[in-house]
Amino acid sequence: MDTEDIPGGKASPHPRNSRPRVFQSIKFFVLCHSLLQLAQLMISGYLKSSISTIEKRFGLSSQTSGLLAAFNEVGNTTLIVLVSYFGSRVHRPRMIGCGAVLVALAGLLMSLPHFISEPYRYDHTGPEDTSQDLAASLCLPTTPALAPDSSNGSCSTFTEVRHVTVVGVMFVAQTLLGVGGVPIQPFGISYIDDFAHDSNSPLYLGILFAVTMMGPGMAYGLGSLMLRLYVDIDRMPEGGVSLTPKDPRWVGAWWLGFLISAGMVALAASPYFFFPREMPKEKHELHFWRKAVAGATSSVSKVEDSPSEQSPGESSKKQDNPAQVAADLTVIQFIKVFPRVLLRTLRHPIFLLVVLSQVCMSSMVAGMATFLPKFLERQFSVTASFANMLIGGLTIPTAIVGIVVGSSLVKRLHLGPMRCATLCLLGSLLALVVSLPLFFLGCSAHQIAGITLQPGTQPGVEPFPGCMAPCSCSVDGFNPVCDPGAGVEYITPCHAGCTAQVVQADQDKNKVFYSNCSCVAGGGPVSAGSCDSACSHLVLPFILLVSLGAALASVTHTPAFMLILRGVKKEDKTLAVGIQFMLLRVLAWMPSPVIHGSAIDTTCVHWALSCGRRAVCHYYDLDLLRNRFVGLQFFFKTGSLVCFALVLTVLRQQNKEEETKATASSPGPQQQLLMSGQDKKPTDSSV
Repeated sequence: MDTEDIPGGKASPHPRNSRPRVFQSIKFFVLCHSLLQLAQLMISGYLKSSISTIEKRFGLSSQTSGLLAAFNEVGNTTLIVLVSYFGSRVHRPRMIGCGAVLVALAGLLMSLPHFISEPYRYDHTGPEDTSQDLAASLCLPTTPALAPDSSNGSCSTFTEVRHVTVVGVMFVAQTLLGVGGVPIQPFGISYIDDFAHDSNSPLYLGILFAVTMMGPGMAYGLGSLMLRLYVDIDRMPEGGVSLTPKDPRWVGAWWLGFLISAGMVALAASPYFFFPREMPKEKHELHFWRKAVAGATSSVSKVEDSPSEQSPGESSKKQDNPAQVAADLTVIQFIKVFPRVLLRTLRHPIFLLVVLSQVCMSSMVAGMATFLPKFLERQFSVTASFANMLIGGLTIPTAIVGIVVGSSLVKRLHLGPMRCATLCLLGSLLALVVSLPLFFLGCSAHQIAGITLQPGTQPGVEPFPGCMAPCSCSVDGFNPVCDPGAGVEYITPCHAGCTAQVVQADQDKNKVFYSNCSCVAGGGPVSAGSCDSACSHLVLPFILLVSLGAALASVTHTPAFMLILRGVKKEDKTLAVGIQFMLLRVLAWMPSPVIHGSAIDTTCVHWALSCGRRAVCHYYDLDLLRNRFVGLQFFFKTGSLVCFALVLTVLRQQNKEEETKATASSPGPQQQLLMSGQDKKPTDSSV
């Protein structure tokens, strides 16, 4: 028997009353669920913060890493519809706990490739007992067989099987992450709404969403901290490593963040196995928040009631709870009913256009969240740690501010459908305008010997300058050095014709130089590492414009959601929201990272080779990279703007048709028509 049906709101005698009183409190449930959703978004967002590091560590293309980032939506999408059916039939807290355990297990699996792989060797040109960066990358004409032997000797069936296993484990982990996340949010929200006081429920849900929205920002912050540590911090070689985080071969401790996030999810999941299936209905309103909650409740009630104000007959009778209707159906009946509801919902032009606009906006967000850190690293020569710090500390907080501003405008101004559509159109237009300068904030790549050419020069027959012809340079070596005087970068010291190495002690780290370089004017020396970008100072203006555009686009979030609620029948609202999120996953969150990754791969000018296959990209055409990455963002923002313009056009047409019908159906002389028109003005304005 439901506890809310018992007179006085007291729970019936039941063994669950022997539980500690804290597990009978909805406030404690809200606290636990806020922490759980925060940890869940941390573990799902952490992959995006370390995507470029995982590419370098395991030799993945951007298309493959984009598919990996999108793969958690596969398990989520396949099961999310069934939540609408099973929502009221299961022990919701335990289902949330089981889902959280799966999420924690997925986090552990994501870190497993680090432990089953060999230690990271950032220079693969020498044998295992050769000191990295020493003789392996130098010009050694006395060993002509070095390059082919080292390239093919490490390629074996075991190596290939291990690579496939590592990538497969990560894909399985991402699938588990999606499956485990299915019950967490919908079951938690419905549980809070069922057992919280009616006046307190909006406040609790507001607290839940406010805490949850901090998850992605904390994920990027965690990535910023972890990627400062060397990947093999648990098995450092003797004497340490000579790399710094600014070196393009640096790989941070990406796996450590997954372990920390998985531990947080596991801790947050433990209380859910002690919550009852049903708890006593909260009896008391929080008086301290009474005024604020009353305003929020009135705002929500106005939004919820607006579709039912179409006719007096509909407003006089209450519809049954859609979740309760779904609970009365069998699985077969639910599967049969769902396509009809889907088609009926998609026939609403407002719903369809708003969802398409959100698909465009979500595609932009998914691509930006996945590859913006990598774009900043490549375009402005910043470290992965600094790129994550900028995104987690600036872009995501401003997007949250945009959502709050949009919600406040809808509530304070009591915006109707026309004004909500106008606000969405204005926000999309401003976000599009702000993104225009991004095409010009960047610079071309510096010259890379044998790969990129100086303006006006003709491509030669040989892939590298003739000055290094006597050297037997490895075809898959990567140990870049820079000639700062000429602004030329060489793939390895061997490609610069260097025959000697000099190490200078500088405070707490050593600086490495190479000398006797036949391809460098004066013989060098040249410094280890890539050349600095000429436009590193533009990273802050770029990220500020990106953050401003994210805030303006986020303003449309709440008014677009209100348009969806007002654009469908009242009995279809619950399933309409479920259909909305399902379409966003299928059409935006799943394909967008793959599309962005494929576009990034097309701008690569030098691929690393691993056993004859294409691995990670070492160098990009930076102008082409910027134009295609920013161009994709511009394309999706334009699509969202067009959809909102069509929404506004349809709403205006509907208003004209309603006015025409109202005028045609009013009998009597002209004076009576004028009086009836005056009487209808308040109703029109409220709708």
